[in-house]
Amino acid sequence: MNYNELEADILRLVVGATEDSVRAFGEQTVTRLVRPELLRDAAEDELTEEAREALATACANVLTLSAAELHDKLATVYDGILVDDGLDTGVLTAISALAHWQSYLEQNRRGELYELAIRSIEDVDYEVSADLADFLATPEMAAEYERIRRLLDPGVKQG
Repeated sequence: MNYNELEADILRLVVGATEDSVRAFGEQTVTRLVRPELLRDAAEDELTEEAREALATACANVLTLSAAELHDKLATVYDGILVDDGLDTGVLTAISALAHWQSYLEQNRRGELYELAIRSIEDVDYEVSADLADFLATPEMAAEYERIRRLLDPGVKQG
């Protein structure tokens, strides 16, 4: 499966999923994308102390914070970014995931969960460098795709 086919299949799954499935997928995926080890390599000079604390709190409490609370934490993070570009990849992943989750909670748009799925695929790709022509060739990428499929369509046969 090439990357474009993968994106199209994930979009199809997100659109066709039940509300319960899409919510479970979102919760599991955002939790995966804000895991503490993603923030370990952040340089001290990338974020203010206040921004670092807001990010850590948002990541640790992502499933219990309201959309408004997440919005406030993200505003603190954005205000505390000290570099013009070059934020650590893990920090970018966490901020992006929090922003998509916050927007989903606020507006209930499935497109935000599609974006979370793509960020999750990119996170695995960052670790294993998947081949664009055969994106599922690595066991890690195949496992992530199966996780997404299983959560969004619980009746899907394992492939």
